[in-house]
Amino acid sequence: MTAVDQSRATDRYPTRIASRGHRFVDRTEPTVWGEDTSAGMFGAQEFGKHIRDGFVQVPDLLTPAEVAGYHAELDRLATDPVVRADERTVIEKSSSEVRSVFEVHRVSEAIARLAADDRLAGRARQILGSEVYIHQSRINYKPGFSGGGFYWHSDFETWHAEDGMPAMRSVSVSIALTENYTHNGCLMIMPGSHKTFVPCGGITPADHYRESLREQEIGVPDQDSLTALASRHGIASLTGPAGSATFFDSNCMHGSSNNITPYSRSNIFIVFNSVENTLVEPFAAPAPRPTYIAARDFTPLS
Repeated sequence: MTAVDQSRATDRYPTRIASRGHRFVDRTEPTVWGEDTSAGMFGAQEFGKHIRDGFVQVPDLLTPAEVAGYHAELDRLATDPVVRADERTVIEKSSSEVRSVFEVHRVSEAIARLAADDRLAGRARQILGSEVYIHQSRINYKPGFSGGGFYWHSDFETWHAEDGMPAMRSVSVSIALTENYTHNGCLMIMPGSHKTFVPCGGITPADHYRESLREQEIGVPDQDSLTALASRHGIASLTGPAGSATFFDSNCMHGSSNNITPYSRSNIFIVFNSVENTLVEPFAAPAPRPTYIAARDFTPLS
């Protein structure tokens, strides 16, 4: 049996199950993998919160000058016709607005430097206890009046099912470049939900990513599961000024609502995966997603 076959045969998190009414699965991996949590930017208090809630916020990760520079870079990318025509750019389903630009650390040198910055990558190494590589990067635009939301989901469920990520050993960071209010589509997380894997119903169609990046329907929990999780954990609305950041576990149940306010919301989103958790074949999809969505270059980030 090959390594890939063995990994699939020992799948601890089966999902995309045809029938509804499936049970929750308790997480088997730790949330913080590093043994020495004192060497780095996160301290014991931050790690305690990350272990308990699955996320931790950093209020002033970027300076005001950096925020202005990255905001200008996002504006440049959104209006560049070459970027807009690129397959890595996702357009809103209900408008002509840019929704996301994937693999943005390869599109923008400025964002590539940010992703490798120790304020991001160093914290990711602390959490994951190993060298890391970028599994996914993107910028998310949520313009005023027309910014679409992201329905409740666990990123790990998608990365496991469609990308072949074996274990919950990855961490995401969302960096706000605009003020995050409760009313302009801020990130919402169910604190503590990272400890429970929620299998999803439905069979993954071929090339599912073409629709799911605009509006996900397969790979989202049923309403009974979401109600049970919300009753158990509650819902936290993660607000904060431009320049603030949220590091959150890959299995956090999270989402965001549509932005019907005049106040735009945009962020840079980087996913770090452990080099000891590299991708295999998808666990519940006919083929892997394109590498600009799920990288298969596992070179450690320098």
